Order: sequence, then structure tokens, then C-alpha cells
Amino acid sequence: MPTNLALDDSLIEEARRVGHHTTKKEAVTAALKEYVQRRRQQRIL
Repeated sequence: MPTNLALDDSLIEEARRVGHHTTKKEAVTAALKEYVQRRRQQRIL
């Protein structure tokens, strides 16, 4: 599903670099997956 978001370009680029992602989409997808995983872990603790 296409979504348009206004995101901080410098933050996206930093996430792309530190995560070794080749595209912005990869970086955002990885960040969202990590966010969901951490939230689920917090509910367990």
C-alpha cells in the first residue's frame, strides 16, 4: 500500500547508513520492524 510521509531526510539517511540499507524503503521497513519487536518485548516484561 503506497504511503506518503514527511520524514526527516537526515534521519533517514543515517538509518540507511548505520543499517547498511541500500534504499530508504529498506531503512524505514527495518526501523518499523524493530519498533514493533521492541514494543512486543516490553509487553512481555
